[in-house]
Amino acid sequence: MRPRLRLTILLPIAVLVVGVFEVAWGQTAPIQGLETLTPEERAIAERNLERWQKLTPEERARALENYRRWKSMTPEERQAARQNYRRFRELAPEQKARILQDFQRWNDLPEERRQELQKSYDRFQQLPPERRERLQQRFGQWESMSPEERERVLRNQERWRQMSPDERDRIRERWRQMPPEERERLREQRQRHRGQP
Repeated sequence: MRPRLRLTILLPIAVLVVGVFEVAWGQTAPIQGLETLTPEERAIAERNLERWQKLTPEERARALENYRRWKSMTPEERQAARQNYRRFRELAPEQKARILQDFQRWNDLPEERRQELQKSYDRFQQLPPERRERLQQRFGQWESMSPEERERVLRNQERWRQMSPDERDRIRERWRQMPPEERERLREQRQRHRGQP
């Protein structure tokens, strides 16, 4: 074969090979997990490509779940979430740590238990404000009790549960019949017994 003919045939082949290699070198490896995303989600992931690539598969799944939850929120819910996040960022480090720890405990709960707690919270929110306030005060009192005091309260509750309805009614009636001064004296006596001011 003549050198000129060889050059005419080899030159386009060489250009083609170099072009293929250039395209291959210019391409990045496919991003794992992007194929499962919607086009909008994929665009966001590609804009945040470096962060996305550093995430573990579990973190990617959680990020995707959070994004989808965000997209399903109403504008009002999104605004409330933004405000909550701003308030969270303003908290002291120990408060943030406690909230994150509580959040982790929540996530660790079985789904059934989370649903039970959510229903209880929803019921609490439906109560009249004065009833909610009273429950919060009682919870504050409970938290301030020593373990021994809590044990005593639980024993008293158990005794109350074991009473017949008639016995409970008699005790309630006796309390109602008691003069206000006598009730106050008993409350003070109980507080002194607990060691409270």
